[in-house]
Amino acid sequence: MSTIAEIELPAKEFALRTALERAPNAEFDVVRVAAHDANHVMPYLWVTADDLEKLDSALRADNSIDKLNLIEDLGDERLYRMHWVDQIHVVIHILVEEEATILNLHGKEDRWRLRILFPDRDSLSATYDFCQDTGLSLDVRNIYEISDTRHGLYGLTEEQHETLMMALEAGYYDVPRDSTADDLAGDLSISHQAVSERLRRGHRSLVKNALALSPNDGRE
Repeated sequence: MSTIAEIELPAKEFALRTALERAPNAEFDVVRVAAHDANHVMPYLWVTADDLEKLDSALRADNSIDKLNLIEDLGDERLYRMHWVDQIHVVIHILVEEEATILNLHGKEDRWRLRILFPDRDSLSATYDFCQDTGLSLDVRNIYEISDTRHGLYGLTEEQHETLMMALEAGYYDVPRDSTADDLAGDLSISHQAVSERLRRGHRSLVKNALALSPNDGRE
């Protein structure tokens, strides 16, 4: 069964080390990453920083980057396409050797957080062993198996998925609302409090697993 793992790596052991050192307030969100061969990967990533010009200079001075292209400048954040050519062995291993998918990749301050969909638990174990053998400080923060249904990809339980879908179909998220939590409670034959908890926990799982990597490895 497919396995999702949330892991962390020290920034000093990963790409963009120099950029993070020279622009300590910078934050990187990779929206797409692909490995075209064993020597480089090509990510697209959004960057934010207090001084974007200083960050741009730091990126161009970073030896882990071979090619750098500014795709979009929105004033307070920028979208870049670049080639990473150094300190990327673990990414190559994940994408090429294990044929896994990197769902999220976020860099800030002294660490990178990755959320990875592995084909199975053995692939995760092989990645952990690879990091141990190559001296990388891999920290596994969270592991869970996704269910046979697609909602498992976002960490939702059956009950949360059912409640969220019913809320959507009933117009709970419309403006103005066509349904209330009391209406959902009646349809589901559960209490108002139970509906509220399912919605809150479901929303949290969606945000955490679809949009961000949470620094909190506990699951409500």
